[in-house]
Amino acid sequence: MTTLTPGSILLGTTRPAEMRAWYIKVLAPDFTGEGAIDLGGFLLAIDGRDDIEAKNNQPGRNILNFHVDDFDAVEARLSAAGVEWFSVNDNEKGKFGTFADPDGNFLQIIQWK
Repeated sequence: MTTLTPGSILLGTTRPAEMRAWYIKVLAPDFTGEGAIDLGGFLLAIDGRDDIEAKNNQPGRNILNFHVDDFDAVEARLSAAGVEWFSVNDNEKGKFGTFADPDGNFLQIIQWK
């Protein structure tokens, strides 16, 4: 049996235009076009929903991780884009930086050791 490979994620929000602009600014500043945002071959689709809360009250339930080769450079680029860091940790497994989108969903950058 073939292992399934993730190809996209659907992010529901009460403010899709604002979230789309934020994700492009922070994660894909060179992206142009309509539809799902291409994050290096993994697609992020953002959908307006009226059956969810405006803020995620359990942001640690799902965390979208980005593996990076140069943590400090990516941290600086994201900070310049306006990211506010929830936490930055360096331990024996790697360096982890956690931040949130405008709806309160957690994302991380990770440089594994």
